[in-house]
Formats: sequence, C-alpha cells, structure tokens
Amino acid sequence: MPQTKQKEEWVKHYKDQLREFFGRGSGWYVSQSAGNIKLEVLINGKKESRTLPYKWSKSGFAVAVEEIKQIFKRFHTGETTTLAAACDITSASNSTIETNWKELFTSFKDFVPQASDKTWAKSYYKTTKQLKKAIKPPVLNQVERLMGKKKKPKNGTELMMQALEPWEHGSRARQISRRVLKAFLQWAVLNGKLPASFAPPAVIPEIRDDKRIGYALSDIQILSLIENEPDEKWKYVYQLLAVFGLRPAELKYLRIIDGELWCTYGKSMGGKKGKKTKRRKLSPIPLKNIDGKAVEFNLIKRIQLGEEMPPLGREGETAMALRTHLRGWKLWKQYREEATKIDEVLVPYTFRHRYAKASHALGFPIKNIAEAMGHTAEVHLENYARFQPDGTTEMYKAAFEGIAA
Repeated sequence: MPQTKQKEEWVKHYKDQLREFFGRGSGWYVSQSAGNIKLEVLINGKKESRTLPYKWSKSGFAVAVEEIKQIFKRFHTGETTTLAAACDITSASNSTIETNWKELFTSFKDFVPQASDKTWAKSYYKTTKQLKKAIKPPVLNQVERLMGKKKKPKNGTELMMQALEPWEHGSRARQISRRVLKAFLQWAVLNGKLPASFAPPAVIPEIRDDKRIGYALSDIQILSLIENEPDEKWKYVYQLLAVFGLRPAELKYLRIIDGELWCTYGKSMGGKKGKKTKRRKLSPIPLKNIDGKAVEFNLIKRIQLGEEMPPLGREGETAMALRTHLRGWKLWKQYREEATKIDEVLVPYTFRHRYAKASHALGFPIKNIAEAMGHTAEVHLENYARFQPDGTTEMYKAAFEGIAA
C-alpha cells in the first residue's frame, strides 16, 4: 500500500509540473501506454498522440519533461503544425550535436580559474595520459564518452543522469561531480556552446535504493582470500581491514603513537556541518582459523617498518581501488553469490562488517564497539543492530529448557 501511494506522489509531481508549463485548458496531457509515457494533444476537437521512448517511471519522467517542453514550444510557435512533426524535429535536433569536446572543456577551464591543475585533473577532466592511471574518470570525461556514442543523451537532464551513474547516490564524490557538471552545462548554454535543451535541470532526481545490508565475511572466508591472493601488498590490506575493522579510506591514516596503533582519519559526520570523527586508538580482533586458533600477522610491527601497500588511488578512491581489484576474482564472485542468497551485498566494507559482528559475538557493550569503530552508538545501531545477540530468544530458552513445546 505505501508503495502505491509513493508512485502516485511522483506521478502527481511531474503532471503538476507539466500542467503549470502548458497552462490551463491547453489540451495537452500525458498518460501511460504499454509502460511508456504517451503525449496527447486535443485542440479544436482534433486529437493527436505520440508514445515517447521513455519509461513511465520517476527516472523516465525526469528525462522526458525537458523534451516534452521543447515539443510544446515547437508546436505552439508555429514551427510545425502536427504533434508528430514536433516530436521528430525535437528528437533529431537533440541527437545531432557536433562539437569538439576537448576544446570546449579547455574554454570552460578558463571560466573556473580557482581550479588548480591538480583539482581540474581530479574532479573535472583528465588527459588521455592521466586516464591511464585513473581508477574512475572525472565527470567531464564521462560527458565526452557519452556524447561520442551513437545513441547519445538528448538533453541536459539525460546527460546528467547518465554521466553521474558511476558515483553512488548520496556520496561526496557524486555531489562534487554533479556540481561540476551543472556549472559546465550552465556555462555552455549561456555562451551558446550547447543548445538550450542542454541546460541542467533544477533538480536531479536522486533515486536511492533501500539501504543495502552489507555481508559480513567469516574469518575462514577472509583467510581463504588471503591465502589465494598472489600479491603480498593486497594480503596486507585484507589483514588490516579485517583485524582492525577499518574503513578502506583509513588505510592511509595509520600511525604508531607511543607503541600503539591509531587511526587519524576524520570522517565527516552527516548532518553536522564541519564536524568530523576524532582520531581513535585501534583495537585488534584476530582472525581465527578452522581450529579456532588466532592467526598472528604481526601487523603493528609491519606498520612500524613501513611495509608498502598497493596503489590505492587518490583521496576518496581507496574503496574503489579495493572493489576494482576484487571484482574479477572467482572467489570474490563466489562470496557475492552467497551474500545474494540471503539478500545481502558484498562491498569493500565487508571486512569491517566482520569486525562489528565479532565484537558483538564477544559480548562487548555497544558504546565501546562504536568507539572502537569510530562512529556514534546511534550510527552503529543503525548499521549493525542485526549482530546483537538475540537476548529475548535466549531468555525464553533458559526459562523453559527441557519442556517440550
């Protein structure tokens, strides 16, 4: 029932938006036809309709709205006399953009003098040479790739939605990429470099999936990964992540202070402007082998000796580097299938999830586990409450032990 209501709300939002644009009594309507958006016009008793190549969905409407507005303008300015012609001209004009994108990006760079060469290469655009070392090309490289396709985006909304796909919804990297692309499109349209249809939309729909449940690898699974990993540097990474419950980004912020291991990474605290997590002392939970014996990796000594890690990319790219390295592994794919069977997902934080699960199994108080993992008790419960021992079940078992149900 709530899902139906949610659908009605987004349909109403887009219909109201178009109704306001068309004007009262315009005779223009949108409806659903075989799962797609259908545009209908009723003027002077004559009805025309055209099914558009966009799904009847939130994301489909987000892209279609700008094209529908262009069709409406062409029809009412007298450029065409039929709905079919207005649709065809709009579709053709949106797909015939020919431009030298490298030159366009160079001109745009002059417009953003505050962006240093380093910032430009990190968040805006990389040269062909720089791309060879990149884990993920910046957003303007994504634009160049998309607009070089045979079936290219037709307007600003479609281009933004496709260009931002590589970044996770709600992530800081996606926010930065969205801001860069929006500024570029505004500049390009205002300066006549791109048609008005490529003006960025006021709002990019951030379609969030339900919060995914991260899979916690078992000690045996992690030990198997370590055993089968041919690169000693990556073995070192798996060991650190699992034993200390680290976020991937924290691998670059490990320091020995007075003989103890600390993490100096400051993670932004959502909703609290400018506030970051404090540095914390790290407490290990050793991995146990099939016999239940702790496996010793001598990690603190190795950190002191400055043992090298593999290339982990720039700031904010560590999780992506880890994901990229593991993605093609047969063993990792096997673990992913096991996670999928129980409706969970295998992610770079999977090693950290193991640490949380092990902490709860040891009976540690939530406050202390949260402190050891570098977040608040509230955040911990939001993400890891499922690992708490089922006290209710245990109490009932103890009270009625030996009595048949």
